[in-house]
Amino acid sequence: MIVLRVSERRPVDTPRMWEGGEVSRVRFLIAVVASSGRRWSKMAALLVAWSGSTALPAHGQTPAAPAAGKAAPAAKPSRATILRGEYGALRANNDLLYYHLDIRVDPKEQALGGTNTIRFRMLKDDSKIQLDLNPSLSVDKIVFRDVALKFEREFSAVFVTFPETLKEGQVYSIDFHYSGKPASTGRFGGISFRKDPAGRPWIYTSCEMQGASVWWPCKDQWRDEVESMDLSVTIPKELVDASNGRLVGKKDLGDGTTRWDWHVSYPINSYCVSLNIGQYEHFADSLGDLTLDFYVLPENLEKAKKQFAQAKGMLEAFQHYFGEYPFKKDGYKLIEVPYAGMEHQSAVTYGNRYANGYLERDWTGVGISTRFDFIIVHESGHEWFGNSISAADRSDMWIHEGWTTYLEVLYVEFMYGRADALKYVNAYKARVRNASRIIGNRGENVSPPGDQYFKGALFLNTLRSVVDDDTRWWALLRGLHERFKHKNIMTEDLVEYFNRETGKDLTPVFDQYLRHAAIPVLELKFDEAKVSYRWKADEKAFAMPVRVGSKDNWQVIHPTTEWQTTTTALKKDEFEVATDLYYIGVSKKSSEG
Repeated sequence: MIVLRVSERRPVDTPRMWEGGEVSRVRFLIAVVASSGRRWSKMAALLVAWSGSTALPAHGQTPAAPAAGKAAPAAKPSRATILRGEYGALRANNDLLYYHLDIRVDPKEQALGGTNTIRFRMLKDDSKIQLDLNPSLSVDKIVFRDVALKFEREFSAVFVTFPETLKEGQVYSIDFHYSGKPASTGRFGGISFRKDPAGRPWIYTSCEMQGASVWWPCKDQWRDEVESMDLSVTIPKELVDASNGRLVGKKDLGDGTTRWDWHVSYPINSYCVSLNIGQYEHFADSLGDLTLDFYVLPENLEKAKKQFAQAKGMLEAFQHYFGEYPFKKDGYKLIEVPYAGMEHQSAVTYGNRYANGYLERDWTGVGISTRFDFIIVHESGHEWFGNSISAADRSDMWIHEGWTTYLEVLYVEFMYGRADALKYVNAYKARVRNASRIIGNRGENVSPPGDQYFKGALFLNTLRSVVDDDTRWWALLRGLHERFKHKNIMTEDLVEYFNRETGKDLTPVFDQYLRHAAIPVLELKFDEAKVSYRWKADEKAFAMPVRVGSKDNWQVIHPTTEWQTTTTALKKDEFEVATDLYYIGVSKKSSEG
């Protein structure tokens, strides 16, 4: 059953982390292009717009007390964006149950083709449904009860017409045959036919931004997922395919190829379905009764055995906070790829150079991220937030990225203690822009800004301080995952959960951080032995407790957007605010101005 908010799923890390080096290259391009004369001015403007939407401030820049600015109005979405992002009538009229994607991949021709068997239940009477396939690929035929169906294509949308009215509550199945040479697009390619450093074929998918339909036909949206899936991949026999789920068998087809058969026992995002084809070496381990499988290039086997040992500690940390690994039947896999990494469900991909930090850099700049492999921790954290708990619309992507960035903080706390966790999370303030709201318009195929990562994590650290009871906070986190495990949700569902479980109306707090660009600013006015205080915020009903005074004697005050006054023995320059526990701005003034 499809529900507009929480939905039980049926048969089934994003803009990836923003890189300062990439931003620097963009800024360099802007300077070069802009200096090339009026002929290139439009390109320069486009580069400025792009860099302004994704670039990060240099490390060390911290937002003081930013003005409560308004986000610039968004451009009207294109027809293609709406078709990809909107959960329209021809998507909402059916509920996915099962896929069997059976394909043959040809590394030499850089081509693929095959069939996706799609089983679904109708939620209302209708004779049409919408599926998706990138225009670079051909729809060979779509078959229903041995009859080829009529279809129309518009951008990536495929509108399928049945010869009869499909009835509400009934289950139907079609075979979608397709073929072609998929286009490689986006930062990680979508699907890429490449060579490894030794010149061997290396084919991989990573398509969260482009959508799964860039390489296979599916219902390419976020709200509806199949309950389970089978994936059969036929490739040259000297190669290995590492995909999602449990390997149930491989068969030599006698024509120089081998078919690898995988079964996914859980709901799965369409973009999480993954091919990783190469001359991989495999080794295995376990954590209790959870299987751990690793696929790496032969020359990296020994390095991988050493570096991937960190996977156990990561799993122990996240299971400590959120409960059992959510895809136990499928097991956990870590698979080498030539890009940074991606949270493919039960088949996490890894390209972090077998080194700690992020691409051998101190990601947060405070000496903590170099103690662990950032990609193992962050991308695997998505197994809980992104894969198990999934956003039902791209506009709520912070549920994936903000929460998983906060999981990094929890990992640091589990391994190194609370003080280091606070140091780690507060270092992310330098990466927040506060230029636009995190949650955008629903039904558009548009990703939220990079603040969804860092501001999202800082907000959750703030929320912990608002709860102000760690025993309760840990129970809230574990209960949250138990409540929404294997479901697609909206931010409203999280707000409802926290409101109910805490007995507080936290809606204005969520809304201020997620639906407005600016963070709340605590305004303080000092007059002799008194201090007046209020929140400056976009949400008129914003009210949030905060610790003030001195570090050895914090006092909790409860500001609203109206002025209140209390006594204090501290002078203005002595009066502190616990800004390591809350992501807020602070403004101090004397009564005389």
